[in-house]
Formats: sequence, C-alpha cells, structure tokens
Amino acid sequence: MPDLQRLHPDHAPALLAFERENRAFFAASVPDRGDDYFTHFAARHAALLAEQATGACHFHLLVAEDGEVLGRFNLMDAADGAAELGFRLAEKATGRGLATATVRELFTLCTSAYALTTLRAAATLTNTASQAVLKRTGFVPTGEKVLRSGKPGLAYVRQLTGQAPAGRAL
Repeated sequence: MPDLQRLHPDHAPALLAFERENRAFFAASVPDRGDDYFTHFAARHAALLAEQATGACHFHLLVAEDGEVLGRFNLMDAADGAAELGFRLAEKATGRGLATATVRELFTLCTSAYALTTLRAAATLTNTASQAVLKRTGFVPTGEKVLRSGKPGLAYVRQLTGQAPAGRAL
C-alpha cells in the first residue's frame, strides 16, 4: 500500500526519477517544467525544503513500498487557514483511485497538522483526470477562469469543515 510522506531530503533521487519518467505524460495535460528544472533539480529540491520549513507550503509524496515515487501532492501558499492543492500522479499509477484516495487522506492532514479549513485548486481545461479527482473529493468550481502557464483552466474550492459529500465523514 502506498504511503503519503512529507517531502524530505532523502526523497531527491526517487523524485527526480519520477519527474523524468513521467515528463511526457505530464506534458500532455499540464505545462512542461522545462529542461532547466531537471538541470537544476538539486537546487530546486533544496528550495522546496526551505520553503516547507517556513510553513508556507507542505509538500508530500505518495511512495510505493519499494521507495518509488508514485505521485506528488502539494499544499502551497498556506495562510489564514487556506492553501492551494496541486498534484500529479505517475502514468502507471493512474486509473486505480490513488489520486482520489490520497487527496482525501490529505484532508485529514490539512485539518489536524496544518490548521487548514479551505483548499483551492485549479486544473487546465484539458486535464480532465484532475478535474474528475477534484469533483470526486468534494471540490466545487468557483466559476473563475484561470491560466496555468498560459493554458486556460478552472478554479475550484473545498471547505474542510462540516460534512463531506455523500455523507462521508472528513
């Protein structure tokens, strides 16, 4: 069973492998990170850890039993009880409900560890898989149109207090 883990320094090699192996898959639905991301990965990883240490962001990896990274689940710009959710799942891990289950698991961390009550998210119009995950986990479209690296998308919001959709407890 995959484990949701907070990002730490030892994740760097497996995370880089995840990003390299899935680069073309991700680029089909979200803007490509560019060659510079991979060239300067070590510095980028260190910067993420430093940012996480401030409490402004909370970065998580979905890690298989063998240590392989299956996904990234990030809470960014945390302030005043709200943060923005971003996630990506390895191509070979899609279609099994892992993203949906992990986002739901993240809700518990949001309320218990990070004192978050509201999550925002956005997905490009072409990223129907992420839109489906957001809807299945109780996010609702705000009606706001956004640009994600120049691509049109939709904004979503999810309140983490009260009752979850379909009678599921949070």
